[in-house]
Amino acid sequence: MSRQHKEIRFVSGNKFKIAEAEQILSAVGVAVVPVALKIEELQITDTPKLVRDKLLKAFGKIRRPLFVEHTGLYLKQLNMLPGGLTQVFWDALGAELFTERFGRSDTQVIAKTTVAYCDGRRIYQFEGEIEGEVVATPRGSRDFQWDCVFQPKGYDKTFAELGDKKNEISMRRLALNELSFPRFFGHRKRGFTLKKGAQHGQEEQTIYRRIQA
Repeated sequence: MSRQHKEIRFVSGNKFKIAEAEQILSAVGVAVVPVALKIEELQITDTPKLVRDKLLKAFGKIRRPLFVEHTGLYLKQLNMLPGGLTQVFWDALGAELFTERFGRSDTQVIAKTTVAYCDGRRIYQFEGEIEGEVVATPRGSRDFQWDCVFQPKGYDKTFAELGDKKNEISMRRLALNELSFPRFFGHRKRGFTLKKGAQHGQEEQTIYRRIQA
């Protein structure tokens, strides 16, 4: 398949995540095929385990190569929580309370995206992360969850205020850049750690790499 026509399924019901993935991957000739499939996520802080479980559930339903992702905040003052439980925290607090609790002192935070891809034989995981801080008050549109409270390091605007500029620097871009490398789909890449395990009685290889801004 030519570079211009490469397609990849993305299982997500979040229209903002889909739009960002489409913009990021289209730049390297990969077309995102959204799959609106509801997957029950584990409520745990172990993000790689959460994403792996989500991926296996999704693949079990459609039996085609696909990727899933999880994006969360890791607060220094909470010993790198909430992580996998970011959505629970956000739903409970909302923008105003979140900034009141975490945007006044010790505001350092890491925003991290974990992407998991399954081609039917192997599971691949990639992380992209970017440092920043929780702002004192929400700024910008509140449509996309915590974008209005996260200000990336080196910038004076929140993700929500940055608009499309966000996709040039974000944790999601860093993770998806790894997924989109042309040689990724057919060749092992240098620097990966291979771990062997068992899933459904068959050998499984998990390839993992973390990318930092």
